Amino acid sequence: MTDQTIVAAALLGVLEGLTEFIPVSSTGHLLLAGHFLGFESTGKTFEVLIQLGAIGAIVSVYAARLWQMATRLPSDPQTQRFVLGILLAFLPAVVVGVLAHGFIKTVLFESPMTICIVLIVGGFILLWIDRLPLKPRYTDVMDYPPSLCLKIGLFQVLAMVPGTSRSGATIVGALLMGTDKRSAAEFSFFLAMPTMAGAFAYDLFQNRALLTMDDAVIIATGFITSFIVAVIVVRMLLDYVSRYGFGLFAWWRIIVGSAGLVGLWLLG
Repeated sequence: MTDQTIVAAALLGVLEGLTEFIPVSSTGHLLLAGHFLGFESTGKTFEVLIQLGAIGAIVSVYAARLWQMATRLPSDPQTQRFVLGILLAFLPAVVVGVLAHGFIKTVLFESPMTICIVLIVGGFILLWIDRLPLKPRYTDVMDYPPSLCLKIGLFQVLAMVPGTSRSGATIVGALLMGTDKRSAAEFSFFLAMPTMAGAFAYDLFQNRALLTMDDAVIIATGFITSFIVAVIVVRMLLDYVSRYGFGLFAWWRIIVGSAGLVGLWLLG
């Protein structure tokens, strides 16, 4: 392990914190950045395990609300329905993630060209969604019916393809099914907790025999930087999306994907 590796891990942690909760695909960004930086993690675990920092950021920002939900859960039907909705939305990712884990890690994670193309296509989809004259029926995540939550969870499965974006897929799905932008983004935050925690635990279990102390130091570096940056992003994102929509993120995807294709062509 070199100083350059630690610096690269810190930079990738910052990138994870910046991109995890905005619809630009944190995994796609990490894999592309790692490719061009020459950063190789054991079993491609770093890109998944540093998501723990982003999970910690969400939990810290929503700590008071999560505690309130926990105290109300035994007796409040609205809270019970919301928790059921999150579990239903989480379920499709569990099934597909377990069944396709090997293919995702050994094939999709190893295809920078695919990531770039998906980033660009997803950018144009976001631009299209942002311009649709949608009329929201749901403006509060606590009022989402379980059937809607399950459908949003099916959209989240699309994010198994690096470059798609977990938050982007869930937000687009929610908007198409009648939610407003702010609550769609907030639901994506809540759904991130079990989804990312599950991915973290499963990937750690699958690769437990491969990881060394050097890997632990690298992952811890990425975790710390991703946590700090993600806290800032989560606190700012809902207000930004409510005011300005997703246009900035759409163009960012298109620019990064295009730059990635140019870089791959030049390095040939």
